[in-house]
Amino acid sequence: MYKHGGDIYNYPNFIDFSANINFLGAPLSVLEAAGNAMGRIGHYPQTRCDRLRQVIAEFEQVKPEQIICGNGAAELFFSLTLAQKPKKALIFAPTFQEYEQALRSVDCEIIYHYLHVGNKFQMQEIPPELDHSIDMVFFCNPNNPTGILTGRNILEKLLQKCEQVGAILVVDECFLDFTGMAQDYTMKDLLLHSKNLFVVKAFTKTFAIPGLRLGYGLSGNYELLQRVRNVTQPWNVSVPAQAAGTAAVREKDFLEMTVRAVEQERKFLLEQLSKVSSDEKKLFFIQVYGYAANFIFFRSIPGLEQKFKENKILIRNCDNFPGLCEGWYRIAVRTRQENERFVQVLYYIIQEIENKTDNCEI
Repeated sequence: MYKHGGDIYNYPNFIDFSANINFLGAPLSVLEAAGNAMGRIGHYPQTRCDRLRQVIAEFEQVKPEQIICGNGAAELFFSLTLAQKPKKALIFAPTFQEYEQALRSVDCEIIYHYLHVGNKFQMQEIPPELDHSIDMVFFCNPNNPTGILTGRNILEKLLQKCEQVGAILVVDECFLDFTGMAQDYTMKDLLLHSKNLFVVKAFTKTFAIPGLRLGYGLSGNYELLQRVRNVTQPWNVSVPAQAAGTAAVREKDFLEMTVRAVEQERKFLLEQLSKVSSDEKKLFFIQVYGYAANFIFFRSIPGLEQKFKENKILIRNCDNFPGLCEGWYRIAVRTRQENERFVQVLYYIIQEIENKTDNCEI
């Protein structure tokens, strides 16, 4: 069964730590732009998002013709795989599951290269599975759900290997702007030098507009971009979404404020989590592994998500990610009030477990 974070429709009035959305919410200018655009919904959207691509180009310091816009980043994954129809692809696991969905939609064989807990879920070397039989490779940086940020040096080696074997490297940078180090880690400056690179970003998480659906792909391979356009329906980005995106990329101060706010609240959560036992031999433990973006990835007791749900808090159970099992979780960084409530419930859960232990109930 497909499982994803952010199920507020089945759990109204819950605090949602399961979806990694900017807790500051959408900037007022973005909301106003989307609202004003409602007066134009009697017209078809601009098919190639020319105005939006122009402002994204200025924001990303690339050429407008290197950009393709989509109905969220997920649509770009599906369109790209449909355009290329890869026979065999490599995925680093655990990672964002829509890569697998997109590949399976074109009957592509999937090879997993598992990132292991012993290496703290970091890629140590270029996987031996990457040979001439591989047509496409997906890599998320920072990775979802592990929160691990991979250095440019290893990604450049990965791209070089993809060029040697003729594979397209898809780098998902949707969470990179949360790190405050995007310029040091992004691969977009290599677009002019490699026709094998396809970078994907989205407005969804950073500008808190997942309900509008807006993402974009960057590539220096114009033939590839045209093939992707050819398999994408022409009005895929709505009028309000294009208006919201045009306003969002002008919000550079908002991005800087986001990085500072996330850093502050992430530090608070990490400090609180560090106070909880990290000894797996105890009845309750938390081991934190990754937190480079606006979420924290950790290991704890089985069934923890249900205990939080009983207290009207949603966290992401990651047991359905390839390479993970029961006991792995991801929580978003939220507002201070919400984070304090999370900590309060966490200690309530711990106390409940201890009380059961004292009464010999477990």
